Amino acid sequence: MEAQPQQDSISDDRNPRRSYWRWRKQDFFPEFSFQSLSSYKSALSATCPRLADRLLARSSDAYEIDAARRESENPMRRCLTWWDLLWLSFGSVVGSGVFVITGQEARVGAGPAVVLSYAISGLSALLSVLCYAEFGVEIPVAGGSFSYLRVELGDFIAFIAAGNILLEAIVGAAGLGRSWSSYLASLVKNDSDYFRIRVDSFANGFDLLDPVAVAVLLVANGIAMSGTKRTSWLNLITSVVTVCVIVFIVVVGFTHSKTSNLVPFFPYGAKGVVQSAAVVYWSYTGFDMVANMAEETEKPARDIPIGLVGSMSMITVVYCLMALALTMMVKYTEIDPNAAYSVAFSQIGMKWAKYLVGICALKGMTTSLLVGSLGQARYTTQIARSHMIPPWFALVHPKTGTPINATLLVTILSAVISFFTSLDVLSSVFSFATLFIFMLVAVALLVRRYYVKDVTPESGLLKFLGFLFLIVVSSVGVSALWNAGVRGWIGYAVTGVIWFIGTLGLAFLPKYRVPKVWGVPLVPWLPSFSIAMNLFLIGSLGYVAFLRFIICTTVMLLYYVFVGLHATYDVAHQPMEEAKFEGES
Repeated sequence: MEAQPQQDSISDDRNPRRSYWRWRKQDFFPEFSFQSLSSYKSALSATCPRLADRLLARSSDAYEIDAARRESENPMRRCLTWWDLLWLSFGSVVGSGVFVITGQEARVGAGPAVVLSYAISGLSALLSVLCYAEFGVEIPVAGGSFSYLRVELGDFIAFIAAGNILLEAIVGAAGLGRSWSSYLASLVKNDSDYFRIRVDSFANGFDLLDPVAVAVLLVANGIAMSGTKRTSWLNLITSVVTVCVIVFIVVVGFTHSKTSNLVPFFPYGAKGVVQSAAVVYWSYTGFDMVANMAEETEKPARDIPIGLVGSMSMITVVYCLMALALTMMVKYTEIDPNAAYSVAFSQIGMKWAKYLVGICALKGMTTSLLVGSLGQARYTTQIARSHMIPPWFALVHPKTGTPINATLLVTILSAVISFFTSLDVLSSVFSFATLFIFMLVAVALLVRRYYVKDVTPESGLLKFLGFLFLIVVSSVGVSALWNAGVRGWIGYAVTGVIWFIGTLGLAFLPKYRVPKVWGVPLVPWLPSFSIAMNLFLIGSLGYVAFLRFIICTTVMLLYYVFVGLHATYDVAHQPMEEAKFEGES
C-alpha cells in the first residue's frame, strides 16, 4: 500500500461528503446559465457584454491557491520532494527523441556543430524553466501555466493557450503510443507495422489500427491514476536505467573517438546550427508537465527551483555529451540519420548495442508517457476548477489523491487517436503551442513584476506596455528576417537595438512586486531574452504549424463563446449556491 503523505485540508461547506462517482447534469453544468433552455438563451443574448467582462478579467493568487482547489472536494497529496521533481523532469524530457533527432541533424542539419544546437536550445529551455520555477513557487497549484496566465494575462488568453497545449499534449501522447508500438515491433520483427491491423476500407493514414499503442497508454495512465508517489518511484527506477545506458554510450563514444571527425565543424554554417536548434528543441519539452505537479510538492519554495532548474541543467549537459560522442565516433557524412547510434556501434563491432539503444528508447517513451499522464491530468483539473470545462473533471479521488476523472478524459482521447491515426498525420498536428505558451509565461512574469492592479500608476502601465511592445516587435522582426533569408547585418542590428532599448527601458521602471521566496534573476533581461528566443523558434516552424494553430484556436473560440464564457461568467458573478439550489428545486 502507498504511504499516506501530508495532505492539505480542503473543506467544502457547500456540500456534504458525496460519492466520487456521480453523473447528474448538475455535476457537469452547475452554473445558472445552463439550468434550463430559457436561461441558456438569456446567456447567449448577453454574449457581447459578458465577453467584454471576461476578456481581460484576471484571477488572483489567493483564488487559484485556495478557492479554486475547493472544486476538487478532496486534496491532492503533498508527497513529492525536489529529488522526485528532478527525476520526473528527466523522465519526461529524455525520451526517444535524442536518439533519432541527433543523427538526423548531425547528418543534414548542422554537422558536428549539432552540439552547439543542443546548447542553444538548452539555454532557451532553461530560461523558460526559470520563469516556470518562479511562478511555481508563488502559485503552487496543479494548473501550471494555465494558472500563471490566468492570474497575469486574464481568462481569455489563458483559455486559448491552455486549449492548444492540452490538445498538443493529447496528440503527443497518442504519437508516443504509436512510436512505442513501432519501436517494439522493430525490435521483434524489424517491421514497424508488425503489431498493427490493416483495414483497407479506411482512409489512408487511418487504416492501420494499433491495439499495442492503446494498451501502453491504458497501462501508463492506469499507473498514474493509482498514486503520484508510486508513479514517481517507478519513473526513478527506469530513469536510472536510462542514465546507465547514456553513460555507456558517452564512454564508448569518446573511447572510439577521432578529433578528425569534427572537421569541418560548421559544414552547413551558422544557418544550419540555428535551424537545427529549432528542431532539437523538441528534445527538451516536457518539463512544463512537471511544473503542473507543484500542488503535490512538500516544500514548493525549495523543491520546485531545485527540481526544475537542476534537471534542465543536467539534461542539457547530457544531450551535448551524447551529440559530441556521436560526431566524434563517426564522420557526420557517414552517420545513418534513421538509426545513428545503433549503426555507429555496429561500425565498431558492437552490433548487440542496437538492442540496448532500442530498449533505452522504449524506456524513455514509457517514462514520458507516465509523467505526461500526471501532468496532463492536473492541467485538465485546473481548467475544470475554473469551470471552463465541466467541474466534474476537477474532482480528486479521496483514496488515491489523484484526479481520476481528468486522467480518464485524456486517456480516452489519446487512446482513440492513437488507435486510428498514423504517426505522419499526428506529426503534422503537433508543434507551436509549447513555444507559444513558453513565450506567454515569460510575458506574464514581466507583467507580474511591473504591474499590480490599483498600485501601478496609469503612466507606469503605459510605459511598461510600450517597452514590452518594443521587445515583442523586435523579436518578431529578427525571426522574420532570418526566415526570409536576409543575412546582412543591418536589419539584425536595427532589431537588436530596438530589443535592447525595450529591455533597458523596463530595467529603469520600478517593480511593484518582488518574489516572496525565490525569483528569476536579472529581470527583465532573462525573461526578455526568453521571449525573443521562443518567438525566433516559433518563426522556424513553417506554414503548417501556423495553420494548425489558427484552425484549432478557431474551434476553441466557438466552444468558449457558447460554453466556457458563460460558465466562468456565472462563477465570477453568481453565487454557486443559488445556481445549484435552482437546478435541484
